[in-house]
Amino acid sequence: MPMPWTYRHGSREFRAFLDEAKDRMGLDSDNMAYTAVDGVFRTFRRRLTPQQGILFASALPCVLAAIFTRDGDVTAPPVPFASREDMTHEAQALRPHHNLTPENAIEATAFALWRVMNSAELVRVLEKLPPEACAFWPVDAVAVAGDLDRGII
Repeated sequence: MPMPWTYRHGSREFRAFLDEAKDRMGLDSDNMAYTAVDGVFRTFRRRLTPQQGILFASALPCVLAAIFTRDGDVTAPPVPFASREDMTHEAQALRPHHNLTPENAIEATAFALWRVMNSAELVRVLEKLPPEACAFWPVDAVAVAGDLDRGII
């Protein structure tokens, strides 16, 4: 079997994701965008069982899967999904002295995720998760379908 594309091109894939997320959040640096994405991933991960988290991570590009699983506590019970506002505040609370995560962080991270990865794979995984998990990763209703074509080939 050939090496999976995501391993061979992990840096390019992550760069495309981070640039898209940073642009959609209106942030100035990679560090700001990374902190925002990390906060969004942690917020989502806390609401999944370990099995659900592994399932979701298995669909992500390799660098994003590593970020998603890093520092996860598999012994902690999942917390309930909350309002978008509360979950955004939770993402903003990560590293509070170095966090400039904007209010659109979840939506911007979702858009960047849909843009850089295989959408069919993301749909396949989300269909196996609770409805609230699917709702966490919205696609901007005004986005034209062409905007969600993969950002890298």
